Amino acid sequence: MHLTLTPQAHAAILAAAAEAAPREACGLLLGSGNHIETALSTANVHPEPSRHFEIDPAALIAAHKAARAVKASGGPQLIGYFHSHPNGLARPSATDAASASGDGRIWAIAAAGAVSLWRDAPSGFEALSYAIKES
Repeated sequence: MHLTLTPQAHAAILAAAAEAAPREACGLLLGSGNHIETALSTANVHPEPSRHFEIDPAALIAAHKAARAVKASGGPQLIGYFHSHPNGLARPSATDAASASGDGRIWAIAAAGAVSLWRDAPSGFEALSYAIKES
C-alpha cells in the first residue's frame, strides 16, 4: 500500500519528536483513505515517557467524536497514530508490537529525523511506502 501525507503532517511529526526528546512524542493522524492530512501532537501520559508512549485518552476520545461529527461531510477521520523513538530506529519496537491491536490503523514512527509508516495488521506490522504530497 502506498500512502501520501502532507508536508505539514510530516513536519509536525518531526517537530513533535524533536520537541519531546529525550521523551517519546505521540499523537494522532487524521486523513481519509490513503492520505494523511494532519498530525496532531498529544500529551504522552505514560508513567515512563522516556521509554514508552500512551496517547492522552481525552485527546483520543475528542478525536473520535470530531471524526464522527464530520464523517457525513467527508471530513478527516482518525486513521492512525504517531510516536517517536528518541534513542531508537524509525521502526516498530518489541514494545510497539506487544501494544499493537491489529486494528489496521497506520502508525508513523519518527527517529533520527526520519519518519516511517506502518500498518497495524492482525499478523503484525507491515511497512508502508509513502510520498509527501499536498491534499
